[in-house]
Amino acid sequence: MGTNAKPKRGSMKVIVVRQPWAWLIVHGYKDIENRSWKTRYRGALLIQASANLPPKWALDEGRSFARQRGVTVPEDLEMGGIVGMVQLEDCVTRSRSEWFEGPVGWVLSKAKTISLIPLKGQLGLFDPPDSVIERLSRKRSA
Repeated sequence: MGTNAKPKRGSMKVIVVRQPWAWLIVHGYKDIENRSWKTRYRGALLIQASANLPPKWALDEGRSFARQRGVTVPEDLEMGGIVGMVQLEDCVTRSRSEWFEGPVGWVLSKAKTISLIPLKGQLGLFDPPDSVIERLSRKRSA
């Protein structure tokens, strides 16, 4: 795909992830996203930070989990939109990753952050709206 080529519909998907996990993924620390279900999809995956913070105890637990792995999560976390992109490589039921808890781990690579693109979330994997694809295309060609 050239620098000005527009991504084709269906060539990327979106998944909503709660903070601090979304931040850990797009900053390249968390290489596994734990889910209860597998997907056949492989390719570009936009990470959308949930619009709501988890309960304080869950957020503190996530920060502690990250700290045990040598990562300090910032206090201010973006929410309610796409915050980055990764490559979904595989779905596994076992992994040596220190982030794997199962039962299914989505193996992630090529993490990168994106300036927040507000978006209403959906359950499961979903296609990004054309407005998001167009914004990403403009960022690539800028």
